[in-house]
Amino acid sequence: MTTILILTGIGCLLGALIILAGKVLPPESRDLKRVERIAELLPGMNCGACSYSGCFAYAQALVKNPKTLLDNPCMVLLQDTEKLKLVEASLGLTVNVTMMERKACIHCGGGSEDICQWAGTDTCKGVAQRHKGYKRCPFGCLGLGDCIMACPQNAIYMNSEKGVAVVDWEKCNGCGLCVAECPQKLIQLVPANTKVALLCTYASIKNIPGREKCDVGCTHCKKCVRACEHDAITWNSKRLTPIFDHNKCTLCLKCVEACPQNTLIACVKEKVLVTD
Repeated sequence: MTTILILTGIGCLLGALIILAGKVLPPESRDLKRVERIAELLPGMNCGACSYSGCFAYAQALVKNPKTLLDNPCMVLLQDTEKLKLVEASLGLTVNVTMMERKACIHCGGGSEDICQWAGTDTCKGVAQRHKGYKRCPFGCLGLGDCIMACPQNAIYMNSEKGVAVVDWEKCNGCGLCVAECPQKLIQLVPANTKVALLCTYASIKNIPGREKCDVGCTHCKKCVRACEHDAITWNSKRLTPIFDHNKCTLCLKCVEACPQNTLIACVKEKVLVTD
């Protein structure tokens, strides 16, 4: 009987504390409820491609500043029309998906020869830690497929002949997971309406003794700039590379024809990146 009385007393005490806590503690924040609702609409991949640690953190950022969806869009969410509309309604804004759509572009044409035999790790990150890899060009694609493993859409494959990763723009949803996986910093998310791309990232200002650009690397001749009749190409004097204004580009391809190294490629059919 004593035990029963003690347990009953403890139960009553705990019940009283719960009632007291309910009256003293502040009610659940409305913002927290909005964050939870928006988080449920997000992909739940926690990939970090949006530059936030996870989907819940991204939802918090959206509630705090709805324009985050425009500045750091979740590309997976943009592909889900139904859920995107619900997020738009919750945030009170409208997203122009066409203008925000991105695709991954690998700025390397491949073809750089091996300068040594490699028998160590079979990942790009592992190889890059050893003297920037084993290729003649220290800035080129290492061809071991870290980006392929990271792609949830199977939108990246390896061109075995050239030893370079290639993006299938039909499959790519612009999630950006591959960008962080490339130790060479070759992958960039570009607007889906990109018309011309440069397949070279060789940086002359960062020359490495005993290493040099491959035979198809950009020679910085500026012939593409001079060939453009629509002022759609300017020259980046710091990186020594062309910059393309795709709003001015008419896809006349005169710049592609003028490139003596075939380093420029045309992004034809608007969604298919021609690399072969």
